[in-house]
Amino acid sequence: MQELVKILSNIRSLRVFAREIELSELKSMAEKFNAVLAERQKEEEELAAIENERKSKLEAFRKQIEAEGLDIKALIESLSNQPSSIKPKSSRTPRPAKYKYVVNGEEKTWTGQGRTPAAIQKELDAGKSLEDFLI
Repeated sequence: MQELVKILSNIRSLRVFAREIELSELKSMAEKFNAVLAERQKEEEELAAIENERKSKLEAFRKQIEAEGLDIKALIESLSNQPSSIKPKSSRTPRPAKYKYVVNGEEKTWTGQGRTPAAIQKELDAGKSLEDFLI
């Protein structure tokens, strides 16, 4: 496909390609190519017309909103049920500590979330239960 695009987009390559094909085949290819080109142009024109219609409707709505004396930002805010300004992401409150343990004479706490601390895991492996560390 990429090779075909290179040939069709380069006039010299296209001339070399055209020399190898009979004139009747070349005319048939040109007719098909022109038909595809016309279809594509028609599609593009239809898409442009749809886009222009959409833009004109939006412009008419904007003028109507302004004529009514409404603020566009307020309208958007009421439609989205959210304030137009972006709220900063709120951080959640830290979980309270649930377990207490001692490492090198220093008392530490653990919420019970995430990986079990090595000191607690060592005690659990030795036979203690997690309830022994509850605060």
